[in-house]
Amino acid sequence: MKFNNDQGRLNCGATIPVMGLGTYSSQNDWEETKHAVHMALQMGYRHFDTAKIYGSEPAVGEALREAINAADERIRIEREDIFLTSKLWGSDHTDPVSALHTTLKNLGMEYVDLYLVHWPVSLKPWANYAVPKEEDFERVDMEATWAGMERCLDLGLCRCIGVSNFSPKKLHHLLDFASVPPSVNQVEMHPMFRQRKVREFCRENKIHVSAYSPLGGPGNAWGSTAVVSHPIIQSIALKHKATPPQVALRWGLLKGASMIVKSFNEGRLKENMGALDLRLDDQDLRDIEKMEERKIMRGEVYVNKTTSPYKTLQDLWDDDHI
Repeated sequence: MKFNNDQGRLNCGATIPVMGLGTYSSQNDWEETKHAVHMALQMGYRHFDTAKIYGSEPAVGEALREAINAADERIRIEREDIFLTSKLWGSDHTDPVSALHTTLKNLGMEYVDLYLVHWPVSLKPWANYAVPKEEDFERVDMEATWAGMERCLDLGLCRCIGVSNFSPKKLHHLLDFASVPPSVNQVEMHPMFRQRKVREFCRENKIHVSAYSPLGGPGNAWGSTAVVSHPIIQSIALKHKATPPQVALRWGLLKGASMIVKSFNEGRLKENMGALDLRLDDQDLRDIEKMEERKIMRGEVYVNKTTSPYKTLQDLWDDDHI
């Protein structure tokens, strides 16, 4: 079964499919990741999201190349029909060009469609792991980092550049010196963390919002089932004969964001795509606005009192709403 995965236009001229497959997995099993990518392709997924720090770039790239080069035209996919995202890790802020060359080698691709600054955090060159130590932090020089990102664009290594986990204040600072504005800000966003300020700022500045953990990250060590088990989401799902994940995803789509959903399960992959056909009414949206808000991916590992530029979570997010 294939679904209509409509696309949104970015300020760089590219179009981004509104439903994407995230490929972070704590197990990082090569064959499992490849199988999930192949399943997703056959269902109509065209956006695949990876990152250096996920360790999934080689498996994702191999699966996509197999589909691009498939002898059977029924399963063959053209490269230009795929939207591929990867991310610059904090240890590579001093040289995004070299980092992207390494990513492209891992993927076996000539370019990615979107390259994101993963966090507004700069780390020592050896800090190639997800939880930095106190001695790993560097001063953030986003002007230099962004110049490197723009160089990636100039060299044709990517079609678009953007950021992830940036607050409106950090985006405003970036826009002060950027020759090329970010196309995307990928952030945590779901019915229990609605990101109104981020969405408003991005809309005003023609930056597309892409939502990670749009279901609250259930299944991840840091994630929560609070979103899909919330009585309001459950009630709306029952009303429309839908599932709670479909309600949560449809809400995000109606807010103009694209969804990055991580599941390697065939049934859930199909279920998530079914959100594209769900219709929510105005009362549903009003009810969701009543839900309490809390951030699930808080980023405590990037905060310390000594070496990090962010002494508190408020410093990291520029907002009390955490």
